[in-house]
Amino acid sequence: MDLIEEYICTHSDAEPDLLKELSRDAHVHLLRPRMIAGHLQGRLLKMFVRMICPKHVLEIGTYTGYSAICLAEGLTEEGHLDTIEIDDEMEEFIRKYLNRSSQKEKISLHIGDALDIIPTFEDDFFDLVFIDADKRKYEEYFEAVFPKVCTGGFIIADNTLWNGKVLTDAQHADPQTKGILAFNNRLAKDDRVEKVILPVRDGLTLIRKK
Repeated sequence: MDLIEEYICTHSDAEPDLLKELSRDAHVHLLRPRMIAGHLQGRLLKMFVRMICPKHVLEIGTYTGYSAICLAEGLTEEGHLDTIEIDDEMEEFIRKYLNRSSQKEKISLHIGDALDIIPTFEDDFFDLVFIDADKRKYEEYFEAVFPKVCTGGFIIADNTLWNGKVLTDAQHADPQTKGILAFNNRLAKDDRVEKVILPVRDGLTLIRKK
């Protein structure tokens, strides 16, 4: 953590104890613990939910359940989060923490391919969607979920600066970088939405459906 991020975290709401434990567990037992949203982004996700006041939220890419818990923290008692994780080997880890969370009644975990699960939801259903899954498929996730988002609803896409690799020549980019580049370039021309990229951690794009 650099000094600016450390300053921000110490002057923002504290990271809940359960999420600290989850993060430590992930760093010991998982191969890619850096994929966790973390303290700063987690508090930001909760704040976005507080601001938007969604009733129905969808997360594409659960990983450990860290961001799911953060999103659910911001929900009202009537709010609900559906979260989709493709890796069934993560289910035990995810449920271990979701089941201990005070938000567990607000969260439904779906194991499977998001591109198969998203079509099962009603159109114009979600007020907020958080995309943080396979970077190669960001365009596909976006187009699949777009009809499921109500007018005036929001989509937040994570990792859209991709460690600065978005400045790489696409011809020489790896598949994940190419996926982010294609998503960013397509979104920039999409007049169905309003959008802005925030340089928070690895880049968060806020998208509002007109």
